[in-house]
Amino acid sequence: MKQLNLVLLWHMHQPDYRDYVTKEFVLPWVYLHAIKDYTDMAYHLEMHPQTKAVINFVPVLLDQLEDFTEQFSTKQMRSPLLRLLAAPELEHITMQDRLYVFDSCFLSNHETMLKPYPAYKRLHELYTILNKRGERELTYFSGQYLADLLVWYHLAWMGESVRRNNEFVMKLMAKSEGFTHADRLQLFNLIGELIQKLIPRYRKLAESGQIELSTTPHYHPLAPLMIDFSSARDSQPDVTLPAHTIYPGGRGRVAFHLSSAIASHTQRFNEKPTGIWPAEGAVSTALLKILAEQNCQWSASGEGVLVNSLRAAYPDTPLPDRNSYLYHPYRIAGETEQITCFFRDDQLSDLIGFEYSRWFGRDAAENFIQSLEHIYHNTPAEENPVVSVILDGENAWESYPYNGFYFLDDLYSLLDNHPFIRTTTYRDYVASAENRDKIMTLPTLAAGSWVYGTFSTWIGDKEKNYAWDMLCAAKHSFDLVMQSGRLTDEEKVLASRQLASCESSDWFWWFGDYNPAHSVASFDQLFRKNLINLYLLLKLPAPATVLEPISKGDVQTEASGTMRRSS
Repeated sequence: MKQLNLVLLWHMHQPDYRDYVTKEFVLPWVYLHAIKDYTDMAYHLEMHPQTKAVINFVPVLLDQLEDFTEQFSTKQMRSPLLRLLAAPELEHITMQDRLYVFDSCFLSNHETMLKPYPAYKRLHELYTILNKRGERELTYFSGQYLADLLVWYHLAWMGESVRRNNEFVMKLMAKSEGFTHADRLQLFNLIGELIQKLIPRYRKLAESGQIELSTTPHYHPLAPLMIDFSSARDSQPDVTLPAHTIYPGGRGRVAFHLSSAIASHTQRFNEKPTGIWPAEGAVSTALLKILAEQNCQWSASGEGVLVNSLRAAYPDTPLPDRNSYLYHPYRIAGETEQITCFFRDDQLSDLIGFEYSRWFGRDAAENFIQSLEHIYHNTPAEENPVVSVILDGENAWESYPYNGFYFLDDLYSLLDNHPFIRTTTYRDYVASAENRDKIMTLPTLAAGSWVYGTFSTWIGDKEKNYAWDMLCAAKHSFDLVMQSGRLTDEEKVLASRQLASCESSDWFWWFGDYNPAHSVASFDQLFRKNLINLYLLLKLPAPATVLEPISKGDVQTEASGTMRRSS
């Protein structure tokens, strides 16, 4: 009987928010997403053991989760917001700490995470009134106001599965105000428990065979560009590239990120990853060769990459209906044929990422199933299509009521009982001898990412190119110092780790006037701070250019910018 194979790949990632000199976490997003999204995603899978999925953990995220686990174990907190949550006396904290609380504790989707809670909404209204009068007025807020604000911010970021099942959280939400230090301390400890249990929960799901755990090169580098900037011209022939023609030693750096990721994954989950989701789904033939050298069996990218590749391979042939080419696995002709490549259904993935948050959960889940049934009925009778739905496992849910609880619960329930839609994993799919015969050959691979099928989100405009040039200059200095013998082995390790953080794709994502100014400022500052720290570890003075902001963003843009449509 014909069946449709559905692969849900949930990509879990946050860039490295640690300042390697001060050891502080500059931004709180790792632990906030941990208690909300990573916790909820594990819960839904645990409640639906018949549903299979691929969970992709970027190693730098796991590094930070383990860092938080250690902090809670030792009670030596390096996250300012968590320190303040547990602080015994908030009445007399410094003005700098007050401003940090105010700047931090209203950062969320207000429609879904603030307005539904009257007490939290009232705290925001009071802040808005006094803030309009100037910074000095903020000194009038009492310690009790600060305590309530800190508690409500963390309650708003709490996973829906926790809110529904943890009696203490229920009591806090019912209490709504006047939170004591004991309340804050218990909430602080709960956050620690949730984080400490995360990796074991996913390890257990993997050991049962319900999920496949995959990985990404360690610090999430935009690998094809690090190997060769000109790969951007596969999809954008006229793109303007950085002044530096190539990233120094880029191929070796990509190999380092990949081998480090495989070692990290093996150590944490007791097995090597079968497949690699490259950062941003960014692929090129050169990258696939490196993956092949590490015995990778599968990789994946976006639909736009497949479309560009087919057009490059068959320039005189009109592109057929997407049902005839999208729902197949592919091998790329040449040296990388051992790797099976899958391409995401951009339309279905974007429905979850951007549209369904405005629907009733059940209606959205049923619409998704109907879309899969349409694919099933419009592909040849002798084929078992494989549909890849790939997106962030954290950022979308902030726009959903109840953190997407009803949508995910209804979706998994419908999939559990469907007569011909079967959830599977890439590892299970490629392991089947029957499926191996269905893999098609793609004559050429046009380099690109899951966003537009291009690299335009990370290279090509003035600000992004300038950031690449700054990184290239820092890498040149790094190479010279490493060869000079001036650093001890320990100092070399620290400098190499700092460089790896500088190479993350996330910094380049945020540069540009289409992103909100407050987010751009945070990531711009963090990128430049990473470069400054790198020069410090190399025992070199930082260039003056590193001290000046690269990008300002747009003060009129309010969208978070953490996600982007694929087309």
